[in-house]
Amino acid sequence: MIKRLAFNLGILSFLLTFSAQISLGKDFFVYVSPDPIGVNAFLQMGKTGTEAAAKKFGADVQTYESSTAAARRENVEAALNEGATLIVLLGFEFNDIVNELAPTAPDVQFLIVDQCIQNQPTNVHCAVFREYEASYLVGIAAGMMTKTNKIGVVGALDIPFLHRYTDPYADGAKAVNPNVEVETRWVGGDNPFGDPVRAKEQALAMYSAGSDIIFTATAGGDFGVFEGAQENNFKVLSVDVNRCVNAPGYIIDNTLKGVDAAILNSVDVIKNGAEASFTAVGLKEGGMGLMALKPDMLEKSQCLIAEQKEVLNEIRKAAEKIMNGSLEIKDPMFAN
Repeated sequence: MIKRLAFNLGILSFLLTFSAQISLGKDFFVYVSPDPIGVNAFLQMGKTGTEAAAKKFGADVQTYESSTAAARRENVEAALNEGATLIVLLGFEFNDIVNELAPTAPDVQFLIVDQCIQNQPTNVHCAVFREYEASYLVGIAAGMMTKTNKIGVVGALDIPFLHRYTDPYADGAKAVNPNVEVETRWVGGDNPFGDPVRAKEQALAMYSAGSDIIFTATAGGDFGVFEGAQENNFKVLSVDVNRCVNAPGYIIDNTLKGVDAAILNSVDVIKNGAEASFTAVGLKEGGMGLMALKPDMLEKSQCLIAEQKEVLNEIRKAAEKIMNGSLEIKDPMFAN
């Protein structure tokens, strides 16, 4: 009798606890990465941004890393099955998955970062960046600092979205140096966003053809380009976070993308009841930037741009024009 009473009390305690959790409506945030996070700064910021949002709103949080296209779908389905109230996804790789699964789970909020889908359901939200504004500015740096009048840019994959890096880079360089030649190459292959060997090969090919400054927008592949620069003494521009500390003396500057801040801001909007929200952030909103635009951090950044006063002035003047609207940088995705 005593054992049965204890068992019944245990069941009652569990039910009361479960009921309390339901009544409290505690959120469960899940971040699903498109690829293994590893050293990919972009994917790392997705994790930290989701965790920061969960902390702010008192939610439980989990990260599911994907390694294949099948794993991406499986991870989103797992998040739904495990009771996620918000699923944060990075990149175009999830577009078809969201299109299919979001309508089947109208009470779950989906946040796509760095991409969006057409005809958003009310529970799908998008946070995108105007990368092309910052890419134009690093192009100015390359155009002014090249000694060979040949520069390069290596991107992960030849898709319209990544032309937001390659095309404005060339435009910025030519705006300050009409004689500059710009070569573009792509990593491609089975793992375009995480292949340092192929990224390095593309960079070395451009270096061999005369490029003395190379902009790398290959995510996890950027470290291969850094290695090539250190071995062959060419200069590099990078993306997402300050990578100057990873190869001091070789990296001029970086486009900076506030993925974590964009996630936190978007979750604020979602929690305030917005439906199908869409935000696009660039230089003006602080969603994009350069170390050159952060005077309080520049001295300790280990970026070569800190020593280039003339280039700094030109970049800052152009940035001010972009922010006040007197200089419009076209989005290559919609240029045609």
